[in-house]
Amino acid sequence: MPVGWIGRADSMPAPTPRLLKNQGNALVIEWTDGLTHRLPWRTLRNACPCASCRVERAKPPQPKPLFSVLSPAEAQPLAPVSMKPVGNYAYGIAFNDGHSSGIYSLDLLRELGEKTATEDQTLREK
Repeated sequence: MPVGWIGRADSMPAPTPRLLKNQGNALVIEWTDGLTHRLPWRTLRNACPCASCRVERAKPPQPKPLFSVLSPAEAQPLAPVSMKPVGNYAYGIAFNDGHSSGIYSLDLLRELGEKTATEDQTLREK
């Protein structure tokens, strides 16, 4: 398989990011196939693919306390601290809540972008 192709059965080159841009509370990705996705940082953080986050998401939900005190880190808006390429297949994102172990594959970013776009469209139609 030629370099730059990500093992797709249809032998089409997988779209790759042409532009990544921090746009306030979201990451905007322009893909080489012309699509543009806007991914809120909170969506990316909640979908973190690292092992510890997967374990946390698999646990049953805990009852919410009647009254909770937020730490200063929890009170500030979630934002990226850095975003670095991992090879030619992913990006590592460090967040201001101290979490930095998530490696977001291009496939995951594309999937999240398509899901977010579909949810946004559904909300606009209501």
